[in-house]
Amino acid sequence: MNSIRLRVTGMSCGGCVRHVTAALQALEGVERVEVDLAGGLVRIDGSADDANLIAALAEAGYPAETLDHRSASAARTGGCSGGCCCS
Repeated sequence: MNSIRLRVTGMSCGGCVRHVTAALQALEGVERVEVDLAGGLVRIDGSADDANLIAALAEAGYPAETLDHRSASAARTGGCSGGCCCS
């Protein structure tokens, strides 16, 4: 499972968070969506392609761009891939 972080513009309230979450959760391969309204960031865990995620958000009225990709385990541990400090 991977984690993709997107910068999403146009979110201004809880309703926007619900719309963004619903648009992403409707896609195949999306297992978890976490929205940071204040930071304008969205983290998606699963196997969905970032182009599909961005297209779904654009269709919902929220332009987005990819910030990074990580394995979900690295995303949970702040980037550490284990073996030294977090295993």
